[in-house]
Parts: sequence; C-alpha cells; structure tokens
Amino acid sequence: MQGPCCCQSGKDKPQSAPQGNAGPLRELTPLRPQPVDRLRYFGTGALVFAVWTGCYLAIEPLARLLTQAVPGLSERAAAALEFFLYDTAKILLLLLLMVYVIGWLRAGLHVERVRDFLAGRRRVLGYVLGAGFGAITPFCSCSSIPLFLGFTTSGIPVGITLAFLITSPLINEIAVVLLWGLLGWKLTLVYVLAGLGAGIIGGWFMDVLRAERWLQDYLKESIASGAAQQPIGTAQRKIGLRERHLFAGGETRSIFRRVWRWVIIGVGLGALLHGYVPEAWFAEHLGAGQWWSVPAAVAVGIPLYTNVTGIVPVMESLLLKGLPVGTTLAFCMSAVAASLPEVLMLRQVMRGKLLALFLGTLLVLFSLLGWLLNAVQGWLL
Repeated sequence: MQGPCCCQSGKDKPQSAPQGNAGPLRELTPLRPQPVDRLRYFGTGALVFAVWTGCYLAIEPLARLLTQAVPGLSERAAAALEFFLYDTAKILLLLLLMVYVIGWLRAGLHVERVRDFLAGRRRVLGYVLGAGFGAITPFCSCSSIPLFLGFTTSGIPVGITLAFLITSPLINEIAVVLLWGLLGWKLTLVYVLAGLGAGIIGGWFMDVLRAERWLQDYLKESIASGAAQQPIGTAQRKIGLRERHLFAGGETRSIFRRVWRWVIIGVGLGALLHGYVPEAWFAEHLGAGQWWSVPAAVAVGIPLYTNVTGIVPVMESLLLKGLPVGTTLAFCMSAVAASLPEVLMLRQVMRGKLLALFLGTLLVLFSLLGWLLNAVQGWLL
C-alpha cells in the first residue's frame, strides 16, 4: 500500500483515484493500474483486521475496568460511564471498518447495474432484502449508521437503506432466543414480523416521497459521482488494489471527520438516559391503557438509547407491572429503533426535513402496531 506516485508525467501518468467525498468524487479512470504486492497487501490487511478484532473484543472488559477504577461513583453513574466508554469505542471502530470495506468494494462497483436490478418490481424485493439483512446484523441504532452510510454512497436506493436502518437494531438472533424464553412464541413471532414490516413499509414510504432529495449535499455528490463510474472488467478500466485502497481510505477519512464528534456527544447523552431514566416511571404513567398512551410511549421511547438484547428484560418487567402488550412493544421497539445519539449522528447525513420524516414514520408505524396489539391482547397472553 504505497503512497501516491508523483514522479511520472506525460502519457505514462495514471489518473489518481478519488480521495474522499469532501467534494465531488473524481471518477476512477486508471488506464494502467500500478502493480501491488498482493501477498504484502493482504497480509497487512489481515494483520490490521486482527488488531481491530482484538481492540473490539477488549472494549467491554476495558470499559468495565476503567469504570471500577473511578472512586465514589453511584450505581447509576457507573452504569452511565461504562455505557459511554463501551458504545463510543464500539461505534468508532465499526465506523472505521465498515466504511473502509464498503468503500473498497464500491470502487469497482457498477452502480447502474445495482440500481437497475433494484428498480421497478424488484424494488419491493430490495425492501425485503434490506430489512432481512438488517435482521441478521447484530447492531444497535447507532452501530447501524456506518453500514447505512456505506450503502447510501454505493448508490443503493435510500428507501432500501432505510429499511435496513429501521430493522437492524430491532431484531437479532440473541433477542429472539430471549424473547422466546421469557415471553413465549406468540409475542416473539409478533415482534419479529412487526420489526420486518416496519422496515419494509418505512423504506417503501421513504421512496414514495423521494427521500433522497433531503440527504446532505456531500452524500448526494458522492452518489452522483458513483453513478458515473463505469464497470470494471475491460482492459482499460480495471481497478487495481492500490486504487481501491486510496478510494476506500479517502471515503473513510472524509466520513469519519464529519461524524466522530457527534458520535461522542450522542453516546454521552444516551449514556445519561441509560443510567438515570427508571423503567418504573413508564408503567406508572402509561399503564392505564388510554388511546394516547401508545403514541406517548413511542414518543418517550425514541430519545432513549438501548439495544434489543437489553430491552427484552425491560419488556418482561413492564408487562409484569401491568403495561398493556401493545404499549409495551411500541415503547420498546421505539427505544431500540431510534435514539437521541442516532438522531445527532443522522443529522450529519440527513437534512432536517428527512430526519423529521424518518422519526415521524417510526412514530406512526409503532403507534399503529401498539393499538393493534392492545386490541388483540387476549390472544397474545
């Protein structure tokens, strides 16, 4: 992975790869890719990934150790601090890896073929694939954003990427096992189908409204430049390893510079909510079953920050305290699908109009789900 060559001139000088999306990305047009030692390249990549994996696995015990080293912390303060340390490091590491990998793949991607495949009747398949992929990725609402960014800059329609963004934090295999064991198969099936349905319907609705109009300008420029790329595979258009690396590195640096501060601020606010908002409050104030309690529960849940594995025991606790089934699921799904930290990070990707539309769509979808489940509560329990 050598640096850019600056000593060639004239006809022998290849055009350089794009250096990120601070402005319009330049087209990848190397006429003759520079040779790269493949063994060294992939060996270095494997070493870097091993270091990344070690750091990722060390985050949780290190966060716990650092929290325990701070004297005089209350239980809630310790929970908030550990949450902040763990999630900040986790999201930043995921951001570096995911954006680089997707950028590396994108460098040789024929975006028009992807768009053509997902157009027309296949667009519905795209929503199902986006939601399905979200269901098998074990990310929280903030950890899903690096993949969302990568998919969006790759030219995948915004509705499909939003189907992924909605579903990814809602469902994973660990949560399904916990739900089945604690709440039974009926509620587990309802939860999974509701999560997939929310992603598919939400993605479709965003495409109907042409939500891509309200992305931030740098993302629209990146998408437009990606659409201009031509397919690799012809002799004069083949993209080499060096060019892929330069492109992916530029994408990673540009996006990381834009969002890292907001990751720290957002997770900090989420940690405060996580440590200091008691779950008993929800059962006390939203357990009477009035019609307005469902959208109120969703509106309260959206700013909170937790993951689906952590919300399942809360779901059981709220049900035992008398909160109606629909209100409980609507609250828990909203707390998992969106959060204040996610909003702060998405603000660097979406304009205010799109962000408000995204949150409003979640509010409506989860409220409808809550009302429906409250109506059939007798069958579920």
